[in-house]
Amino acid sequence: MTEAQGSVQRATSPPLGPTEIQAYCTAGFLVVPATELSELRQEATAICCSDRGAVNGVTPAPPDATDMEVPRQYLCLHFPHKISEIMARYLGRSVITGTLQQRIGPNVKCMQSMLFVKASGKPGQAWHQDEFFIPTRDCSLHTAWITLDDAAQENGCLWVIPGSHKDRLIWSQRDHNDPRFDCTGVKVTAGSTVLFNGHLLHRSFPNRAAPGRRWARVNHYMSAESLLPWFPLQDGVHQGINDFRDIVRIASRDLYAWMGRSDAPQGATQRRRGLCQGRSGAEAQQKDVT
Repeated sequence: MTEAQGSVQRATSPPLGPTEIQAYCTAGFLVVPATELSELRQEATAICCSDRGAVNGVTPAPPDATDMEVPRQYLCLHFPHKISEIMARYLGRSVITGTLQQRIGPNVKCMQSMLFVKASGKPGQAWHQDEFFIPTRDCSLHTAWITLDDAAQENGCLWVIPGSHKDRLIWSQRDHNDPRFDCTGVKVTAGSTVLFNGHLLHRSFPNRAAPGRRWARVNHYMSAESLLPWFPLQDGVHQGINDFRDIVRIASRDLYAWMGRSDAPQGATQRRRGLCQGRSGAEAQQKDVT
């Protein structure tokens, strides 16, 4: 494995040019240069301190705890956009929306946001594909990995296997200790966004920097022209129209708006540590990003 920053295609700003589009299609990922995200970092700390509402698995911070100490006990918080207007607003950043519209079409929706709080000593994630966990019917899943801190090999940056998305295969998963992968370490500065295809094989390693942290905000998007059979069928729902409807419209139209919106059922999310539940179903139905 090599950390090959020079081989990573970096975008300028939407719209992407032909060279950037071709590089994205070939490698399956693209790095958008850093922008100022101090507001997002401050908001992430506030969420970990329970200043934005209830989060399953998060306890109120002791009054004498520092902003660096509080988040160290957590690894990942799910759906932070449900309790934070700032987190919700960042779902639809123009640099993300514009690129996605070029790749998957004009109509875009988001079904999940995550906040990875990766303090020193926290583990990484094994090789996986996001489409394995979030199976879109049209294979339009794309991920925006927004780093709130500099991400390097020492603190657990993202690693990818360029081109592993091309055949749209879902690769089998098993335990192994085989280091023979032709991978690229995606070393980026704070505020950068790594956009990648839902079939791209990627992973991260533990944060071995001491002291240090590597926070990242991760959002998952897909075409709003397709259904998302993410969770098992509800009673009375035909498989042909099984659709996860706890979504946020990001751009243009939600072609299945007639099906309504709903909060993800508690039973479907109980395995996830750090589930944000600040907004009721009725309120969630009113939230779009335009």
